[in-house]
Amino acid sequence: MGRHNFKKLKIWQEGIILVSESYKLTKTFPDFERFNLVSQMNRCAVSIPSNISEGSSKSTNRYFKKYLEDSLGSAFEWETQLIVSHNEKYLNSKTFEKLENRILQIQKMIGSFMDNLDD
Repeated sequence: MGRHNFKKLKIWQEGIILVSESYKLTKTFPDFERFNLVSQMNRCAVSIPSNISEGSSKSTNRYFKKYLEDSLGSAFEWETQLIVSHNEKYLNSKTFEKLENRILQIQKMIGSFMDNLDD
């Protein structure tokens, strides 16, 4: 397997966009959430493209898939935190739907990418 240039991977690019959106969103959260939900959401968002880039450095697709699984796990975790944020009324329904669609798309893209990697 040749190593992947992570910056050219659509899943990494979409992850980077999500990071920016997560930071933008969490800046609007109440101050008491700074060390709780804000921190957790932003760490999860950053973890998505970070695991993709780290995994792209591995010498085999088998090892790369492990990092993609971690990235996918962070995407599901971020989705849960988005739901909690919406339930707590930290964002309106329109913003929630937009971000939920984005994270669902990223989850599908990562899963599809994993499925298409040879072992």
